[in-house]
Amino acid sequence: MNIDSSSKHKPSTVILFNKPYGVLTQFTDVNGRSTLKDYIDIHEIYPAGRLDKDSEGLVILTSDGRLQHDISNPRNKMEKTYWIQVEGIPDETALKQLQNGVRLRDGITRPARIHRIAEPPVWSRQPPVRHRAHIPTSWLEIKITEGKNRQIRRMTAAVGFPTLRLIRVAVGPWTLGELTPGMWKSLSLKRELV
Repeated sequence: MNIDSSSKHKPSTVILFNKPYGVLTQFTDVNGRSTLKDYIDIHEIYPAGRLDKDSEGLVILTSDGRLQHDISNPRNKMEKTYWIQVEGIPDETALKQLQNGVRLRDGITRPARIHRIAEPPVWSRQPPVRHRAHIPTSWLEIKITEGKNRQIRRMTAAVGFPTLRLIRVAVGPWTLGELTPGMWKSLSLKRELV
């Protein structure tokens, strides 16, 4: 993205937010549940894509409608990176299925990039992930270029390894970095006026 101070460019606000577990990716909720408004008090910004209530990590918000569309439109195939904790230890067959695409009710997922990772240095979740003494868990990093509803959870369940915890760590060029849950930072980008 070109950052320029000339007058033919309009500044856009971009907020990188580490969404805690249990927070809705919207500013209002008629049922009184926790929303973005509990953390971010800036007007005229909107989330670029969603992250379900049970997931954590990077949410991008912006004042730029075109940028919001570019980020959230699956046709643009912007890559999103997640760290996921799953129940069990996926074998090579399960990993290959996830890489090649999994058949879900709403179609086959696009190919994904996936590999095992050591438990990442992440914050404790409240409430904690359920623990079963006789069932091991493992961590994976997965990169996808689409965003079907609860897609990763449905993908891992389809191959027999349910997701216990899901943290989005990157969207395109933006990363979570050192942001802790509930924290955000603002970037100012300049985009060409059309």
